Amino acid sequence: MAGHSKWANIKHKKAASDAKRGKIWTRLIKEITVAARMGGGDPSANPRLRLAIDKAADANMPKDNVNRAILRGTGGEDGANYEEIRYEGYGLGGAAIIVDCMTDNRVRTVAEVRHAFSKHGGNMGTEGSVSFMFKHCGQFLFAPGVDEDKLMEAALEAGAEDVIADEEGGFEVLCAPLDFSAVKDALDAAGFKAEVAEVIMKPATETRLTGEDAIKMQKILDLLENLDDVQEVYTNAIIEE
Repeated sequence: MAGHSKWANIKHKKAASDAKRGKIWTRLIKEITVAARMGGGDPSANPRLRLAIDKAADANMPKDNVNRAILRGTGGEDGANYEEIRYEGYGLGGAAIIVDCMTDNRVRTVAEVRHAFSKHGGNMGTEGSVSFMFKHCGQFLFAPGVDEDKLMEAALEAGAEDVIADEEGGFEVLCAPLDFSAVKDALDAAGFKAEVAEVIMKPATETRLTGEDAIKMQKILDLLENLDDVQEVYTNAIIEE
């Protein structure tokens, strides 16, 4: 189960995201609202809502904000009617990009996403043009220093699909999306607190970029991530500094 992960890159991205707390809260409110609307307001019966609430707690969002978002999603409060849209495309060097959005104005969102792709040499693709290169899965990342044998035992007993060690001594645990909550509970109970725990689109292959291509690709990703309607950006690009 040896392998390779981008621990340093992921930690950097997480730190950058944490620095934009106001924006993170806005995205989480949208996610909580939509999750509650689609699966009900009880997090014990709605894994997607539970994950969103956990993320809100990690981001230090006040419980009142969370409760209002749940009420809005279940019809208790008026609010914007968000819809989920996924855009796909290519950056530099053929690197794949997936952009998950929540919006109350599809026309505005597609225009902004298309502009972000094209401004630095990327191209929007059609639906399904790159998503086949990614796997929908639960991901837990553990910092170097974790006991590998105990982590592996706890993860696999909980229903995880794989435990991957990286070159820095960190670990990545992967599971099916529907098993995410059960695996998280089991890992927490065993004393393993993940630095990052989320359901993601994980790339099956990687595209390494250097020099000018790397600079332009980072600009595309930054533009996309800063759009108000964008919830998540996934890429198979590995940007060499």
